[in-house]
Amino acid sequence: MGEWLKRTWIVVLVALGALAGCSRDPINSPYETGAMSENALYTAFVRQSPKYLDPALSYSSDETPFTYNIYEPLYQYHYLKRPYELIPRAAAQIAPPRYLDAQGNVLPEDAPGEQIAQSVYDIPIQKDILFQPHPAFARDAQGGYTYYPLKPGDIDGKYYLTDFKETGTRALTAADYVYGIRRLASPRVASPIYSLLAEYIVGMREYGERLKARDQALRKGLPAGERDLPWLDLRESDGFDGVQALDDHTLRIRIRGKYPQFKYWLAMTFTAPIPWEADRFYSQPGMAAHNLSLNTWPAGTGPYMLVESLQNRRHVLARNPNFRGEPYPCEGEPGDRAAGLLADCGKLTPFMDTIVFNIEKEAFPLSGKFMQGYYDIPQVERGDFGVAMRVAASDSPEKAETYREHGIQLPTTVETSIWYLGFNWLDPVVGQGDTPEQQEKNRKLRLAISIAFNWEEYIAVFQDDQAVSAYGPVPPGVLGYRPPPEGINPEVYDLVDGKPKRKSLEVAKQLLAEAGYPDGRDAKTGAPLVLHYDAMTGGGSNPQFDWMRRQLAQLGIQLDVRSTDYGRFQDKMRRGAAQMFMWGWLADYPDAENFLFLLYGPNGKVEHGGENAANYNSPEFNQLFEQLKYLDDGPEKVALIDRMQAIVQHDAPWMFGYFPMSGGAYQQWVGNAKPTQMVRNTLQYIKLDPELRVEKIKEWNTPRWWPLWLVALAIALAIWPSYRALKRRERQTAFDTSVDSPGASPSQESQS
Repeated sequence: MGEWLKRTWIVVLVALGALAGCSRDPINSPYETGAMSENALYTAFVRQSPKYLDPALSYSSDETPFTYNIYEPLYQYHYLKRPYELIPRAAAQIAPPRYLDAQGNVLPEDAPGEQIAQSVYDIPIQKDILFQPHPAFARDAQGGYTYYPLKPGDIDGKYYLTDFKETGTRALTAADYVYGIRRLASPRVASPIYSLLAEYIVGMREYGERLKARDQALRKGLPAGERDLPWLDLRESDGFDGVQALDDHTLRIRIRGKYPQFKYWLAMTFTAPIPWEADRFYSQPGMAAHNLSLNTWPAGTGPYMLVESLQNRRHVLARNPNFRGEPYPCEGEPGDRAAGLLADCGKLTPFMDTIVFNIEKEAFPLSGKFMQGYYDIPQVERGDFGVAMRVAASDSPEKAETYREHGIQLPTTVETSIWYLGFNWLDPVVGQGDTPEQQEKNRKLRLAISIAFNWEEYIAVFQDDQAVSAYGPVPPGVLGYRPPPEGINPEVYDLVDGKPKRKSLEVAKQLLAEAGYPDGRDAKTGAPLVLHYDAMTGGGSNPQFDWMRRQLAQLGIQLDVRSTDYGRFQDKMRRGAAQMFMWGWLADYPDAENFLFLLYGPNGKVEHGGENAANYNSPEFNQLFEQLKYLDDGPEKVALIDRMQAIVQHDAPWMFGYFPMSGGAYQQWVGNAKPTQMVRNTLQYIKLDPELRVEKIKEWNTPRWWPLWLVALAIALAIWPSYRALKRRERQTAFDTSVDSPGASPSQESQS
């Protein structure tokens, strides 16, 4: 029994000591000691690693924190300015095009777009830009390439780029952009952007066909599915005139006709430079089997490079030692200076040494670690986390207070996207109409519905106030958007005390009566007006659908919700079988043309298979859109956009719905953070205060000792009775008489 008690006390003391020892560092820290004091940003990715880091293939938002910080397209967007402004990145300047007619003669800058046969861009590229250290550039003492060609067995045991110890670099040239754009046409790459760019870049489609033939010749005699293929060298002379390197630092691109929006594609990583050495390096036998490719280990000139990649576990970007440094911007939009976003004017970026991406499979541990301070930004590329925290703060005073105490920054921005409710222009009831009289009646019906459908309430109820009402198709941040009161939709809103106010239900009912449906009934037959709303998912009892029914019930209109899966919904849209529907659009680039084309007649979904889901077709709008396609930014373009928006406000082929908001969530020690949808290389501009981070993590994760002492006291109290009983037994004799009991003598013990 005594031995048992001794062991029990030893276990208790060891356990308490172990707990105390673990508490010397912040509780539950997921990182090694001292990691938080380094100039490294910690963030997360959810579910799985990014799939494509090859810029020719990457088209997913979770890949952009890597691709846009590793690669440098020719252009980029100004980090702070709104509307978004295109500025040079690897290019020395934004190059205006020269215009040629069909005979190759140079045309004046203001030549009508119809006369322009080609636009020629001669883009100067900055000098002294170096690629990151990469084994594809490594050279031996004789000047040959260290890792090309690899001998059989040389790749054994090499599964990470860091397994190749030797690295090298070289200067970026215009030929690297030529090679990168040629790769878009390669059948081995299957780039999602190829078909679009092939419509514009001269000779690109024909070049793609020639590459197919070359690829088939190289595959001849090889088994189907063979992964180790002979290298398809894109430097060979059978290129095309659409993309040329005039010299080491001048890139020429020829496109068909005039297309001012082409410059925005040069800000995407699709057109990033690719060194031929990297393409050749990864084409060697065994590379594919070891998952070594541009998809997993990029080779760029940007501010960061990938130095660690553990699939579905952890990825690390580190400062590219060869990066030249880029000055932090000195201008922004109103309010940026007061927000401290201009304090680093002119300082060279990037500011951080390392960015660490750790996997978090669930939202709850991600949120918990962020509140403990172990993540600086929950997810770099997503704005819904910040929006969710703003909503939580508005719903819970306790959470709002916690966020304030932690100094969490929750800035928001309006996305360059729109959600709208469309009317099918081919439908006899809500569409265009067959006769001028019927057209006007249908227009008034659409306007009556647009007035009754309270989007401000919808935003409050279903978007938690994290969106703004749309008065037209062009969103904030895009040239041509006019904020209220100037830009309101006068067909649906009145201006009251300088603020937009939705027209009354009485106005809507009057319009409905003029449309031939007084009190929601057909004036001729007396039958109730029943409209059909086609939804992508969900059931008819969805709260959103119930709310929509109530909106139209105010006018006496019945709404029939026809819910189906996305595939069937798309099929209905292709056939023009839907009457009313809701859809959204996220911009590829910040230009009004990228939204107004959604209403361009020749882009109709039913007849032409385009993105005009409403099948709206206005001759005047179409004519103006043809002019808009050719206009450069300026007052003339803005005036044209104003007129086009006025046309669709009058015709009401859409209820314009709302522009969603996104928001960032940043710890108080994160500086220069500004949420944005268009700017993808944001990590370059963000800075940290690691000392403040360490201080706050200690404060928020201070060890609490009193529970340990309570546990020790409870154990002691539980053991104390056993301990007293044991000591009593040790003092007893075999006859249950205490050995040192008073009055007991040796003789008495003997007689007993």
